[in-house]
Amino acid sequence: MGFRHIIDGWNAERILIASEAIGDGRWFVERAAKYSANASSSAVRSVQSGRTVSYRARLCPCRSGDRMRNDAAEKFDRGEKCGEKPTWPKLLASEAAWEAANACLDAHGGYGFARDTTVERKFRETRLYITAPINNNLVLAFFGPERAGMPKSY
Repeated sequence: MGFRHIIDGWNAERILIASEAIGDGRWFVERAAKYSANASSSAVRSVQSGRTVSYRARLCPCRSGDRMRNDAAEKFDRGEKCGEKPTWPKLLASEAAWEAANACLDAHGGYGFARDTTVERKFRETRLYITAPINNNLVLAFFGPERAGMPKSY
């Protein structure tokens, strides 16, 4: 039972990581949209401002992860067994944040790697959420056969 208690203790961590990823995803989308709208070069503005709407559309997976995260957090706060509930929002939110991070970096171009934009730091930080506290590939490898009836990949 000790191992089961340890695993249950990870639920709060997955809920927290989902929350961080959701916030980062929103930050990246807003930063990309703002940079695109305010680009000083007319060439950059003409290419990027047309994509502002598509940046905002990237919030959809973040919103789904947000709802799933709230459901898991409410169950956790009530002291109920969460099972796999915190894992799905972590998976969805981390993937959405990573996609938003890449879109934001694309919008900024080479300037996105400049340290004074904070885009590059958050970009690196967001990549971590795909790997930790549990790797998304491991989640998919486990839940594919368990929940979707897919053949095992291992």
